[in-house]
Amino acid sequence: MAVTLGLDFGTNSVRALIVRCVDGRELGTCVVDYPSGHQGVLLDERDHNLARQHPGDYLVCMEQAVRGALAQALQNDSGFRPDQIVGIGVDSTGSSPLPVDKTNTPLALDPRFKDNLAAQCWLWKDHTGHAEAAKITAKARELRPQYVAKCGNTYSSEWWWSKIWHCLNTAPEVFDAAYSWVELADWIPAVLAGVRDPKTVMRGVCAAGHKAMYAEDWGGLPDKEFLGTLDPKLAELRDRLYNKAHDASTPAGKLCGDWAKRLGLKEGIAIAIGEFDVHYGAIGCAVEEGVLVKVIGTSTCDCAVVSAQKSIADIPGICGIVKGAILPGYYGIEAGQSAVGDIFKWWVEVVCQGDAAMHEHLTAEAARLRPGESGLLALDWNNGNRTILVDQRLTGLVLGQTLHTTRAEIYRALIEATAFGARAILERIEEYGVPVKTVVCAGGIAEKNPLLMQIYADVTGREMRVARSAQACALGSAVAAAVVAGVHADFATAQKAMTGWKDVVYKPRRAEKSAYNKLYKLYMKLYDNLGGVRNVNLGKVMKDLLEIKESTSR
Repeated sequence: MAVTLGLDFGTNSVRALIVRCVDGRELGTCVVDYPSGHQGVLLDERDHNLARQHPGDYLVCMEQAVRGALAQALQNDSGFRPDQIVGIGVDSTGSSPLPVDKTNTPLALDPRFKDNLAAQCWLWKDHTGHAEAAKITAKARELRPQYVAKCGNTYSSEWWWSKIWHCLNTAPEVFDAAYSWVELADWIPAVLAGVRDPKTVMRGVCAAGHKAMYAEDWGGLPDKEFLGTLDPKLAELRDRLYNKAHDASTPAGKLCGDWAKRLGLKEGIAIAIGEFDVHYGAIGCAVEEGVLVKVIGTSTCDCAVVSAQKSIADIPGICGIVKGAILPGYYGIEAGQSAVGDIFKWWVEVVCQGDAAMHEHLTAEAARLRPGESGLLALDWNNGNRTILVDQRLTGLVLGQTLHTTRAEIYRALIEATAFGARAILERIEEYGVPVKTVVCAGGIAEKNPLLMQIYADVTGREMRVARSAQACALGSAVAAAVVAGVHADFATAQKAMTGWKDVVYKPRRAEKSAYNKLYKLYMKLYDNLGGVRNVNLGKVMKDLLEIKESTSR
C-alpha cells in the first residue's frame, strides 16, 4: 500500500497529512502552531506592514506534525506502517523568502541575527516593500515591459524582489551577510533533502514565475542590467540565485538520513518540488481547464489552468500567468484577495473582543438578514488589494452606518465585500478568455461557513462546490509526491484517484442574486473611484444604499 505525506506550511501553523495513494484516503493528520510572535507571526507595532516568521519554527513544528500524523495513522489503520510512505510533498505561503548563508542556513538561526526582524522569513503578507514595488513596476514598464505583462502589469509588495530590495535599503547588514535568498516553498524540500548549497536548491517555477519575474522566454530571472538599474547589489545577487526553475514533474531530491531519523521515515524517498499552498491546493481540488479553485483562508487565492498548447492573453491586474506553475503542461493563472478570513478575525476578535463562540453567534444573526437590509456596503481592502488593483496601500471601508447599525450587520457586510471582490476577479479573468465552468472552494471557511458560501453563490451567480478534503493544500502536495514517487503515471491519473468534491452544492438564488447585482454596481463605483481606476461620482451612493434598505424592508 503506497502512501505519501503532504506538508502544508501555512500562515499560523504547519499541517502534516498522510494519504493513501490508491484512493486518497486520509490516514492521519496533525497541525502544530508556530510558537513565535503573535499566532506565529513576528510583528512590529511601529509598522503595520511588517510580518515575519522565525525559520526555526518551521523545522521544530514540522517534526512534531509528522510524528503526530504518523501516530494518528497507526491508530486509525492497523495495516499502516511508516515505511509505506514513498514520497513527500511540500507547500507553503508565498512569496515568503528567507536570507540564507553559504550552507543554506537561515541568518535568523545565526546568534548575531536571532533578534533581527530583517533576518527572519519575510512572510507573504509583509508589505514593507511597497515603495520598492512601485519603483520596480515603473522601471519594468519603462525598460522591460514583458517582465510585468505576465503578472498583471504591476509588481506587488507581497513578492520576492520587493522584499529583498527593501531588506537592502533598510537592513544592509542583513543583506550583505546573506549569501543567497530562498523561497520557503523551495527551502523546506531542500532541508529535507540535505542540500547545503543554496545554488543547488531545486527551485519551483511556481514561486519563480509568479513572484520573481522568472520566465524561460527571457532567460530566467530578470537580467543583471535591469536589476542593476534598481541597485547594483541586486545584480550581483542574481549570480548567487538560480538559472533554472522546475515544474512539479521534477523531484526536489530524496529524503536525507538525518531528517529520515528525525521524522521516523525511510531514507531516500522522493521529495516533490515545492509549490505555493494554493497551487498544490488547486491540485488537491481536482483542478483542470474550466475549473476555478478558490482556497479561502486568512487570504484567498484563485487558481485556474489553461492548456499550454493554447495561447492566452496577458490579463491586467492578476498575479501571473506562468507555464507549469500548477500543473505540468498547463499555464497556471493566479489571482486573489489579500484578506478574507483575516477581515472576519479582525472584526470579531480585535474590534468586538470576541472568540470562536462570537464568530458563531454573529454568523447566526447575519444569516437572518436579507441582502441590502442593513444599508451597508464594505470594501475588502483591510490588507490592501491583491487583484485587480495590485495596491497594498489601499485600506478597508464600511459605508452606510447609522446609530442603529449592529455588529452582525457589519459582519455580514464584510462577508459580502469579500464576495464582491471575488466576483470582480472572476469577471476579469473570464473577460480575457479564461474559461470558468465550475467553482470549487477549499479551506476551513468553505468547510465551516455555509452562510459565506451561499452569499458567494448569490453574488457571483455561480454554483459553489466544496473540495472533498478539508486539507486540500496538503492533499495536493501528497498528490505531487505520488507522481514523483512513480505511484501514479501523471497528475491527471493521480488527481482522479486521490481527489474529489463533496456532494454539497450552493446554488444562486434568483431574488438574492438580483439584490446583490444592485449592491455590486455600487461596490464597483467605490472600487473604481477609491482604487484610482477612474473618477466616479459617489455623491449618491449613501442614498442608493438607503433606498435598497428601505425597499428590502417594504
